[in-house]
Amino acid sequence: MAANRFFWPRGRRGLLILAAVLLVGGYFGVRHFAADAAVNPADQAKARANSGVPVTVQAVETADFPVYLNSLGTVQPYDTVTVRSRVDGQVTKVNFRQGQMVNEGDLLVQIDPRPYQAALDQAVAKKTQDEANLRNAQLDLARYSTLAQQNFASRQQLDTQQASVDQLTAQVKGDQATVDNATTQLSYTTIKSPLSGKTGFRLVDPGNIVHASDTTGIVSIVKLQPISVVFTAPEENVGAINNALAAGTVPVTALSSDATKTLAQGHLALVDNQVDQASGTIRMKATFENKDNALWPGLSVATKLLVETKKNSVVVPNDAIQHGPNGLYAYVIGADNKAELRDIKVGDEGATQSVILQGLKSGERVVVAGQYRLTKGATVQAHDQKAPEPAQHEAENTAQKAP
Repeated sequence: MAANRFFWPRGRRGLLILAAVLLVGGYFGVRHFAADAAVNPADQAKARANSGVPVTVQAVETADFPVYLNSLGTVQPYDTVTVRSRVDGQVTKVNFRQGQMVNEGDLLVQIDPRPYQAALDQAVAKKTQDEANLRNAQLDLARYSTLAQQNFASRQQLDTQQASVDQLTAQVKGDQATVDNATTQLSYTTIKSPLSGKTGFRLVDPGNIVHASDTTGIVSIVKLQPISVVFTAPEENVGAINNALAAGTVPVTALSSDATKTLAQGHLALVDNQVDQASGTIRMKATFENKDNALWPGLSVATKLLVETKKNSVVVPNDAIQHGPNGLYAYVIGADNKAELRDIKVGDEGATQSVILQGLKSGERVVVAGQYRLTKGATVQAHDQKAPEPAQHEAENTAQKAP
């Protein structure tokens, strides 16, 4: 009995503590519920909307779509000349530096002219002598002609003198040809640049003997302005290339071999007259002004040839095009911010954009990032992406076809 009086007060104290805890918890629970009930329904709707799948969208646009043919090419000089001597002789003067830019008509090399000057002087002297003999023979012919009219000279004497005059006349003409040849040979001792361009390595030094039969030459000169690029295209594009060339000037862009830097702008100058059957390609040549010498002979470059510009085409970013089991598709975001899966048909494809032939219309919003989290009918949280400038479109498009 004494034990019961000892434990009862402690149990009652615990029950009182538990009741106090339950009262405090109930008070705070009621306040939290009341706070939730006071939230604005519009804010709740906005919160639900913001909980959609975050995606980036861009509007489908109508634009002119340039179609390019991409290829690789090699820079070639517009003109190339290997300077050689046309006469034999000793080089007395070299008037250029290796790698120097020279103009047409500039003196390059001087060969000892004395032997050729002597030959010319000899030819001139021989002509002068024969001209004197001719004048004397002509005077004799005039005398015989007068005597023959008076019957003091025979017809045979007159004919003989006429033949002598004709012979000397022909001899003077031969002397003139010899003089012309000697003059030409003398002029060959002064070697001038046949074109404006850049010299290469000098192969002959002053004091060397050169011959007309030498094959190595004296120096090579290449014309850099303008300059050419030779490149190829698949044979199936021959028709489109010829149509573009017939329509007017066909622009060609030369880029670095990795296609990251534009080097020069030019135009198509020539399409080869036959297809290479071994490779199935057609060779072409483009011409560039090359005022800054960005193009150098032998340099490998990437080329872009504009074959067509498609007017008012429906264009979307390539990032919007997805590959599925049934073909190509894109996610279109409607006014209710729900994703719609749309089958599409793609025409020409560029580096960043493609032409849509079927499935999309201008002004519709397509998803360009975040598609991997989307399903048909999903609610999205759309963020607009600014479309690139038309000039960038033109710089980035190619003529590759979508699968």
